Amino acid sequence: MKRALLACLLLAAAPLLRAEGLEKPLLLVAAPELRGPYGHTALLVVPLQGGHIGFILNRATEVTLAKLFPDHAPSAKVADPVYLGGPESTNAIFAIVRRDPGEPSMPLFGDVHVTAHAPVVDRIIEHTPNDARYFAGFVGWEPGELAAEVDAGWWLLSDPDAAVVFSKDSGDDLWGRLLKRFGKGPELPAGMRGS
Repeated sequence: MKRALLACLLLAAAPLLRAEGLEKPLLLVAAPELRGPYGHTALLVVPLQGGHIGFILNRATEVTLAKLFPDHAPSAKVADPVYLGGPESTNAIFAIVRRDPGEPSMPLFGDVHVTAHAPVVDRIIEHTPNDARYFAGFVGWEPGELAAEVDAGWWLLSDPDAAVVFSKDSGDDLWGRLLKRFGKGPELPAGMRGS
């Protein structure tokens, strides 16, 4: 009877233990089984007001800042494309930078910050255009949503790493490289699996 009670208590505490780890910035890597719009993704995620916000790190678009803002000459200096950060506020440009760009901005982890304040983003583009990663939109989770997804096994969790955030790898290259950190490999399409 005591063993059964102890097992029930441990099972009830397991989601709480996993949820505690979500109170800090994280790198989320989609589990190979995750399908849909977040399949094969890697995200930088931070807690915010009881929920979480994050940016998809490996969804480069074919759009550049120069195409988005043809009348803003400094935008042509940005070499990398804009990344699709997520489905929320896709009309906003977020700049993630390696150091505090000034107010208003939000620290993510270490010296890495994010801002969507147009004058600050413009200043970054004008003075250090290629020292930032630019995102259209973000991913948002209501309180408890991310914990439920982690408990369902959709995400692998790791500490954030500036080298990953600013990696030149994109798409499945970055996702596959990160999966290897967890001792996992990407799932092959059905027609390519060995018998």
